[in-house]
Amino acid sequence: MSTNTLPGRGDTGKQHTGGPERTADRRRLTFRSPARGRQARAAWLLAGPFLALFAAFMLLPVVWSLLMSLTDTQSADLRTPLNVSFVGFDNYVRLFQDDQFFTALRNTAVFVLVALPLTLAAGLAAAVALDRGIRRFRAVFRVGFYLPVITSIVAVAVVWKTLLEPRAGLVNLVLGWFGIDGPAWLADTRFALPVMILMAVWRNLGTVMIIMLAGLQSVPQSLMEAAELDGAGPWQRFWRVTFPLLRPALLLTAVTTGIGYLQFFDEPFVMTDGGPLDSTLSATLYAYKQFGNGNYEMASAASYVIFVLIVALTVLQFRVLRDKD
Repeated sequence: MSTNTLPGRGDTGKQHTGGPERTADRRRLTFRSPARGRQARAAWLLAGPFLALFAAFMLLPVVWSLLMSLTDTQSADLRTPLNVSFVGFDNYVRLFQDDQFFTALRNTAVFVLVALPLTLAAGLAAAVALDRGIRRFRAVFRVGFYLPVITSIVAVAVVWKTLLEPRAGLVNLVLGWFGIDGPAWLADTRFALPVMILMAVWRNLGTVMIIMLAGLQSVPQSLMEAAELDGAGPWQRFWRVTFPLLRPALLLTAVTTGIGYLQFFDEPFVMTDGGPLDSTLSATLYAYKQFGNGNYEMASAASYVIFVLIVALTVLQFRVLRDKD
C-alpha cells in the first residue's frame, strides 16, 4: 500500500472540520432564531399593557414631579403648564428655610428612630414566644398578632382615637378606677407622638413576627443541639447561633418597616391632622398640605427629600445588617 494514500495530519483535521455535527448545529440555530423572535414578540405583547399603565401612572408622574420641584408650578398654572419658570434648586432652599418643614423632619426622625427598633424587638420576641414558649392555641395567637396588619389603618386610627378620648375614652376610664386623672392624649404635645409610635408598633409587629418566625423555623436543629452539647446556655445559643442566621429576615423587616415609617401619614392625618402645635406633623403630611394649598413645587421638593432619606436609610441598613460572609 502506497504511503501517498494515507491521509496526513492536516488532511485529517480538514476532513473532520465542518462535519455533520456542525451542520446540525447550524440548522438548529437557523430554526431556533425565528422561534426566539416570535417568543420575544409575544412576551412584549403580553407585557405591553402593564408597561403602558406603569409609564402612564408611575413613571410619568415621577418624572413630572421632579420637573415640578425645579419650577415655580402652582395650582394656578395647571391650565398653562408650559408658562412656568425654571427656578433650579430654589424650592429646596426655601424648603430648608421653613421651620415647619424642620419640625416635620424632626417628628419623622423621632418616629423612625423609636418605633423601628421597638417594632423589630417586639416582633422578634413574639416570634420566639410562638416558636418555643407558647404550645397551646398557637394558631390563635398568630392570627391575633397579625390581625392589626390586615385591618384598615383608618379603622385602627378611629378606634384608637375613640379609646383615647379624654372624657369618654376607655383608657382614661380605666385609669380613673385607680384614681389617676388621664390626660388629653391626642391634644397634649407630650403624649400625641408617643401614642402614635405605640400604635404603629402594635399594628406592625405582626409582619415582623411572621417573617422572624419563618427564619426561626429554618434554623437547623443540629446546630442548636451541638451548641447545647458544648455547654452553651439558652441565651448564648440564641445570640451565637440563632441570631446570626436571622440576619436576612432582620434586614428584610428593617428595610420594609423603615421605608413605611419614613412615609407615615395615615395616623396623624386621621387622628390629629398634625397637631397639637405640629407635634405630630410628619414629612409626608407636610407635603400633602403643601399640595392641598396649591404649592405644587414645594410639595414635589418635599417628596424628593423624603425619597433621598429613604434611600439613605436603606443603604445604612444594608451596610449594618447584611451578612458579613
